[in-house]
Amino acid sequence: MGAWSLKLLWLLALGAWSFSSSAATDAMTLSWTNNLLTVSNANLPGGKLEIWYPEAFCRKGSRDRDWGETVLASKTVMVGSARPHLLMLQTEIEPNVVLFHMIVAGEDTVTMDFTFHNNGSDKVDLEWFQPACIRVDKFTGCNQSNYTAKSFIFTERGLTTLDKTARQPEDAARYHGGQVYVPKGINTNDVNPRPICHDQPTNGLIGCFSADGRYLLATASESTQELFEGVYVCLHSDPHLRGLGPGEGKTLRSKIYFMPNDPAALLKRYEYDSLRRTRPNSPAGF
Repeated sequence: MGAWSLKLLWLLALGAWSFSSSAATDAMTLSWTNNLLTVSNANLPGGKLEIWYPEAFCRKGSRDRDWGETVLASKTVMVGSARPHLLMLQTEIEPNVVLFHMIVAGEDTVTMDFTFHNNGSDKVDLEWFQPACIRVDKFTGCNQSNYTAKSFIFTERGLTTLDKTARQPEDAARYHGGQVYVPKGINTNDVNPRPICHDQPTNGLIGCFSADGRYLLATASESTQELFEGVYVCLHSDPHLRGLGPGEGKTLRSKIYFMPNDPAALLKRYEYDSLRRTRPNSPAGF
């Protein structure tokens, strides 16, 4: 992406933010340094949420291969910010991919827009990526041994806490620990090399409840490769990119929701955002 294209996107982002953020004083705030994104708000337990961002860009065949051979080398820098509610980052991904990020904090959401472009003449095997490793220890008041009881996905049984899913043992994969939740239609050869749960998620949401039970935190991606319960008291919704052809560009969106503890309201919000995203000529949604 050239300097002029980057400047144009930045100006458009500033315009969109100025037009849509009359309640900016109530929004969560953002900061980013050394690949750590911090979301701050007085209502968040501990006042902030820490996110390793971005984490990894992955080739196909990731299920049974050394993780170092799966991950494409990358480097991310900040290219702009507006007030404390909007950040713009750029990631160079080997061999010739540029990713432009726009991260916007609202009153109860953080929206991450990703614009990929392959500047090379060869196809790039970038099948999926891990944009956000969301650290939820402070939010849940839990540690690695018990945060699954406070975390959830949606299965055919409805909201299901992770400790009640049909889990595989920690040593049932190349790498031990964690649990991967794979939606229907995704090739399990191309997901995280950690145990794959027998339960399949019915939507793209993964979330958790606050320690005091007053709030929930959830994340989802427009195109879901996997939901992942990691090994750092973290939750992931990892998007499916499906590679990039020569000169090809693609856009995706992920969101983080911070809401009162009302799973039905979360589902309605997620479904509404998803519909707006897929309906032709509609405003950008999910």
